[in-house]
Amino acid sequence: MRETVLGVDGMSLADLVAIAREGAVARLAPESEARIARSRELVEQWLAESRTVYGVTTGFGALSDVIVPPRDARQLQMNVLMSHAAGVGPPLEAGAVRAVMALRVKDLARGHSGIRIETVRGFMDLLNRGVIPVVPEKGSVGASGDLAPLAHLALVLVGLGEAFVEGVRMPGAQALDACALKPLELQAGEGLALVNGTQVTTAIGGLAVYDAWRLSRMADVAAAMSLEVLLGSRTEFDPRVHALRPHPGQAAAADNMRRMIQDSEIMSSHGDCGRIQDAYTLRCSPQVHGASKDAIAYTRQVVETEMNSSTNNPLILGESGEFLLGGNFHGQPLGLALDFLCMAVAELANISERRIERLVNPQLSGLPAFLVQDGGLNSGFMIAQYTAAALVSENKVLSHPACVDSIPTSANKEDHVPMSPISARKARDIVSNAEHVIAIELLCGAQALDLLTNLKPGRGTLAAYEVIRGSVSHLERDRVLACDLEKTVQLMKDGRLLEAVEDAIGTLL
Repeated sequence: MRETVLGVDGMSLADLVAIAREGAVARLAPESEARIARSRELVEQWLAESRTVYGVTTGFGALSDVIVPPRDARQLQMNVLMSHAAGVGPPLEAGAVRAVMALRVKDLARGHSGIRIETVRGFMDLLNRGVIPVVPEKGSVGASGDLAPLAHLALVLVGLGEAFVEGVRMPGAQALDACALKPLELQAGEGLALVNGTQVTTAIGGLAVYDAWRLSRMADVAAAMSLEVLLGSRTEFDPRVHALRPHPGQAAAADNMRRMIQDSEIMSSHGDCGRIQDAYTLRCSPQVHGASKDAIAYTRQVVETEMNSSTNNPLILGESGEFLLGGNFHGQPLGLALDFLCMAVAELANISERRIERLVNPQLSGLPAFLVQDGGLNSGFMIAQYTAAALVSENKVLSHPACVDSIPTSANKEDHVPMSPISARKARDIVSNAEHVIAIELLCGAQALDLLTNLKPGRGTLAAYEVIRGSVSHLERDRVLACDLEKTVQLMKDGRLLEAVEDAIGTLL
């Protein structure tokens, strides 16, 4: 079984996906154990010296000026979990919760929180034994961290809240007992250390970025298939065109699509036709897809930086024996980037839907109406295009930025908040919608290849076609298209389609 070491630095998006979705086991780096122990020693020292330390000997937020006596230190930490567990909405899916737990441990592993090593190990036990805390997805404004959802996550550690074990929802204490674990008794400062951070936004957003990166390559595959059956031109993918406007994403998209149609007899068959140039959805596909690729790459950089950051407050500096109060829990860097991701992925779906329209419209494609014989008796892909239209319209609404909104909280102590968890959830939903739009284009492209010609398609498009046809047969007459669509989405999600294309033409960028 794959193992992922969580330490000070070096965690990648691939590591996060391995833990979240592939069941990789998390292990704490020895260096981190020493750093965690050192910062805890400082907390204990400051308690013995009766130092005033935010969240350790004081209340929280607007109550930070209230000194809490030492006898109440433990109750203070329980109270922060219980009072902050005020989330609402459906629970986050299991993979996202596993990602949150991994990122929470990763932040604590940097040694700046003052938490005990036993508590960190308790979190790792939940993660590695398959306990999935019930975490309502709504309720965080993204400042002072993702307080409400992280509180729900941490409740299970102390035997409260709820969790799923092997898919069964149960009280937190029962979940611990089912895995032979004991509830933890929090010490001074630990409750705050568990809820203070951006890990919910980073987890949801990070998985969305990973899926968007995969989807950007699938969009190139779909566009190349559409180009072939719509009898488009190779010229728009000539490397000399893109060298004169050297955006890296644009060049990558053009190279992907050029290799997809390599050796295409279909493309060669109309080399002398009278068409001057293609519609923008074909001719400008490298420019549009490429801009989205660059946006996805930027967002990935932001997310991976956040994954390897310390987002607690206070921040304890073991080397110098100090603590600093700051605002690393503020989600603005993530919110801005994830709102950008929303727009980037929405555009991949927008241009795909316009290519779908060209495929199903006989006046634009020269193919049978809605890509089916016996039109009238059969509706073919008519309503699939409706679905794509509905999804891209929804994406446009979801692309309104969340991070430009702010409602002050905590009696105006927290007077600017980024709403970054909303940005992350929007990005997740837009990626899901766009996956279905691209899947519709792939289905239409495969159907058009069946109808168009006996000529051989390009090496990449042929590989994609064969994988699709391995799961979804040609549409001879009307059937329930939702089943075909979900099968195609699964081919995209599990990597089979992309793997087959890359085996044929090399890595897509």
